[in-house]
Amino acid sequence: MPEPAPPRRFGGALAVGAGILLSRIAGLVRERAINHYLGLTPAAGAFRAALRIPNLLQSLFGEGVLSASFIPVYARLRAEGRHDDAARVARAVGSLLALVASLLALGGVLAARPLVELLAPGFDGYDHDLTAPLVQILFPGVALLVMSAWCLGVLNSHRRFFLSYASPVLWNAALIAAAVVAGRRLAGRTDDIAVWITWGAVIGSAAQFLVQLPVVARLIGSLRPSLAVRDPGVAATLRAFVPVVLGRGSVQLSGYIDQVLASYLGTAMVAAISIAQTLYLLPVSLFGMAVSAAELPEMSSATGGDAARAEHLQNRLRGSLRRIVFLVVPSAVAFAAIGRPIIALLFQTGRFDAGDTQTVWIILAGSAIGLSAGTQGRLLGSAFYALGDPRPPLRASLIRVAITAALGWAFALPVRDWLGYAEVWGAFGLTASAGLAAWIEFSLLRRWLARRIGPVPVPVRLGLGTLAAAVVAGGLGYLADRLASAAGAAAWLSALAAIGTFGVAYLGITSLAGIPEAEAFTRRLRRRR
Repeated sequence: MPEPAPPRRFGGALAVGAGILLSRIAGLVRERAINHYLGLTPAAGAFRAALRIPNLLQSLFGEGVLSASFIPVYARLRAEGRHDDAARVARAVGSLLALVASLLALGGVLAARPLVELLAPGFDGYDHDLTAPLVQILFPGVALLVMSAWCLGVLNSHRRFFLSYASPVLWNAALIAAAVVAGRRLAGRTDDIAVWITWGAVIGSAAQFLVQLPVVARLIGSLRPSLAVRDPGVAATLRAFVPVVLGRGSVQLSGYIDQVLASYLGTAMVAAISIAQTLYLLPVSLFGMAVSAAELPEMSSATGGDAARAEHLQNRLRGSLRRIVFLVVPSAVAFAAIGRPIIALLFQTGRFDAGDTQTVWIILAGSAIGLSAGTQGRLLGSAFYALGDPRPPLRASLIRVAITAALGWAFALPVRDWLGYAEVWGAFGLTASAGLAAWIEFSLLRRWLARRIGPVPVPVRLGLGTLAAAVVAGGLGYLADRLASAAGAAAWLSALAAIGTFGVAYLGITSLAGIPEAEAFTRRLRRRR
C-alpha cells in the first residue's frame, strides 16, 4: 500500500477549496441555465422538490456521514502503518454501502408517490403528478453519488483532496448540457425541460463516480467486494455510523422540514429557497467544508494520551477557526447587504425576473443569520468525530432540528395567517429560524468540546472585529449599487460596483486594523504584482 502522505497545514484546505471552487462555479452556471428556462414556474418547484427527496439517501449515507465515521478509522490505521488493514476496511465499507444504497434506491423508485406526499404535502394534484416521475428518475443517480462519497473518503484519507471535490463539475456539466439542449428544443414546455434536466442529473452522477474510481482502486489495491463486518476496523466504522447518521442526518432533516413547510407556501417558494441555498452553501463549502474536510484526517491521525490529543486538537482548531471566521462573517453580511445585485448578476435572465431576484434575496438574508455558526459548528463536530465520540454532535443537532421545526412552523403558518404577511416572509421565517438554531447548536458544541480538550480557541475578538468591518463594507457596497443604478448603469455593472466596493472596503479596514489574515492576504497580492 502507498505510504501515508505527510500532514499539510494549509495545502489540504487549499486543495479542497480549489476543487470546491471549480464545482461551485459550475454550480452557479448550472443554476443560471436552469433558472433561465424554468424560472420560478411550477416545473421549477417540482424539480427542486424532486431533487431534494432522493437526496435523503445521499444525506444519510453520503459525504458528511461517511467521512465522519469512516475517515477517522481509516486514517488512524494508516497513521499506525497498517495499510493492508486500512485497505480491507475500505473495500468492506464500500461493498456494504453499495448494497444498502442499491436497495434503498430501488425502494425509492417504487415508493416515489408516497414520498412526495410525505415530503411535499402542500403540493396539489398537478404539482404532485409532476414531481413523482422526477423522483423515480433521480433515485438511481443519488445511489451513484453515495458511492462517489465513499471514493471521497478514501481519497481524503490519502490527502488526495482535489479530485474528489472537483468531480462534481461533471455532474453540473451534465445538467447544464441537458438544460441548454432541452431549453432550445422544447422552448416553453417547462414540464418536459424538467424531465430532461433530471436525466442529466443521473448521467452526471455516473460521471462523478466513475472519474474517481480508478484512483481509488490504485490506492486500496483492488475493488474486490467484501462483507467482512467482523473486521475490527469495519466494526468500529459501523458503530460510529449510526450516531453519525442520526447527527448529520438530523441536520438534513431540518432541511426536509423546511421543504414540507415551504410546500404550503407554493412551488415558487420551494424553488426560491433552493436557489437561495445554492448561494448560502457557497461560503459554507469554500471556507467551512474545505477547512473541515482537510482537518478531519489530520485531527484523526493524532496519537498518544488524552492530553497529547487534546493539545493537538486545540492547535488544529485555533488556526482553522480563525480562517473560517475571517472569510465567512463578511459573506453573511454581504448576503444581507448586497444580496440583490449578487443574485441579479448570477441568475436574472430569461424567466427569472427582477421580482424573483427580490424574493430570493429576502430568503437569503434569513439564511445569513446562521452562516458563521453553522460553518464553525461543522468544524467542532469534526473534532468530536476525530475523538471517536459522535454523541455530542448528535445531541446538539437534534436540539437544532427541534428549534428549527418549531420556529419555522410558527413563522410559516400560524403567525403568517394571523398577521397576514406574504409567502416570501414566511419563507424568510423558515431560513431565519434555522439560523437562530445554528447558533444554539454551536454554543452547545463549544461547551461540550471544552469538557474534553479544555478551552476551545473560538476567535471571539476576531469575530466582532470582522463583523464591524463587514457592516461598514456592506453599507458602502449597498450605496455603490444604488448610486450606479441611479446613474443608469446596467444591472451587471451595478452588481460589480457593489461587490468590488464591499471587497476592497472589507480588506482595507481589516488590514488597517492589523488582522493577521488580512495582512497575509494583502502581502500575497503585492507579491503577485
